[in-house]
Amino acid sequence: MTVSQLAPHRHAARVQRDRWAVTAVFLLNGLTLSTYIVRAPSFKATHDLSDVRFGLSGLLFAMAALACMQAVGPLAARLGTRTILRGALAVMPLLLAGLAVAPGPEWYLIGSAVLGGVHGATDAAMNASAVAVEREAKRPILNGCHAAWSVSAVVASLSTAALAHLGVSLAAHLVATGALLLAGGLAAARWLPDNGRAKAEPGAPVSLRSGWSRPLVLLGLTATALMICEGAALGWGGIFLHEARNASLSLAAVAITAYTGGQTLGRLAGDRLTRRGGGNRLFRIGALIAAGGFAVAVLAPHPGVAVAGFALAGLGSSVLVPLTYSAVGRLPGASTAALVSRLTTFTYTGILLGPALIGWAAGHLGLAVTMTVVIPLLLLVIVVPRPKQ
Repeated sequence: MTVSQLAPHRHAARVQRDRWAVTAVFLLNGLTLSTYIVRAPSFKATHDLSDVRFGLSGLLFAMAALACMQAVGPLAARLGTRTILRGALAVMPLLLAGLAVAPGPEWYLIGSAVLGGVHGATDAAMNASAVAVEREAKRPILNGCHAAWSVSAVVASLSTAALAHLGVSLAAHLVATGALLLAGGLAAARWLPDNGRAKAEPGAPVSLRSGWSRPLVLLGLTATALMICEGAALGWGGIFLHEARNASLSLAAVAITAYTGGQTLGRLAGDRLTRRGGGNRLFRIGALIAAGGFAVAVLAPHPGVAVAGFALAGLGSSVLVPLTYSAVGRLPGASTAALVSRLTTFTYTGILLGPALIGWAAGHLGLAVTMTVVIPLLLLVIVVPRPKQ
């Protein structure tokens, strides 16, 4: 076989290696953040945090994440996403372990803010890297990356529940977990792609203002709407079933599992479905399925049927955010990292505002009426213009 014949095989092997390395980052990031979230009650008790201080820790985490997301575009244009992710994979496990052994509540607040900032930078950089690898591979991979994050959330919640049941202390759990995550991060870092593709394109501006355009804002608002819908399912789905449909607490909790399970299954198949039918077509079908699932979930009088509706909603919504990231990566005018960091800002805005907006509206309109708003919101995102594939 000649050198020219070997080149395509080497390119395919390199792209496949890059794909699995980036997917590993999604998995490791998900394990870190999910462990932090699931252990929230333990953090509050261990550090004797008041409700106000604990709420402040969440606010500091979110504000730091949003601020650092904005810096990823210009930073990646100069350093590449590999440098950012290598640093994050080494620092995040140490921060997670450090929060468990913080000497006082003030140090916990500072650590939460730093962890939020590093997570925000990681979130934007890993999505930018995945988009760049997808463009290099010329086939979809974003759903698989987000599926790894979904799987990590399930693993973190189940392992934390098991360790808490066995009486393992917070410090022992997070120090051991941090060591494992650090080892996994160092291994994955060796194979991360040097995303020159995530750096600025020739002639593209590199600044905190770059990347903002009408198509990006429209896709960003789409992402915000999608995260509000997800917040409705995850933050209020169980409460809705318990209070409005008289479901038992155990059955109400199953609604969350059904939604996340549907999301995980959908994302595992999402890349294959994208290759077959195209991303824009799959997005529209997914939104319709999600809207139908939410309709069943909030309109069906029987709680068991409503749980099935949440599973269907999770299945339909599973591909929507990954496909939106992929669409943003096809926009011109700025580096991939800058575009993705802008979109990540919109998704985080939806995550932060969604549950609060639903709670405010429920206080005025009732939770049952408020939950129905999700249905037209999912139908509305279908008409938002998307870049051609």
